[in-house]
Amino acid sequence: MAGRRVALKAIDWLAFAELVPPNQRSMFNALKTRSDAIAAKLSSLPETPAAIDWSYYRSTVVNSGMVDDFEKKNKSAAEYIEASKARIAEYEQELSKFKNMIPFDQMTIEDLNAAFPETKLDKVKYPYWPHKPIADL
Repeated sequence: MAGRRVALKAIDWLAFAELVPPNQRSMFNALKTRSDAIAAKLSSLPETPAAIDWSYYRSTVVNSGMVDDFEKKNKSAAEYIEASKARIAEYEQELSKFKNMIPFDQMTIEDLNAAFPETKLDKVKYPYWPHKPIADL
């Protein structure tokens, strides 16, 4: 994971150095040094974080109720991440629907009603204009 992030965010330092004016060269060198230090620290981290040993913290921390609370919050965060992944998949499906849709300026009323059923007017139930209940307007 760390190597993949660094590969995606690679900076062309030679091209960047050519754009830096001479009076700002020291700031550029400081930026490059700091960036290299952060990249080295990031690459030294493991791919996945170490698992939390909750029993160790229960035996070490005086208030074990606090450890139980943190453990519950950690589990709820994992559940939230899974729910977020499900929502992301749902949003990606909806986005693909919009990407594959006919452009609005080329749509007919029938195409619009097929793509967005909520825009269809119910002329049978509401025969007079605006063909919707007043509360829905």
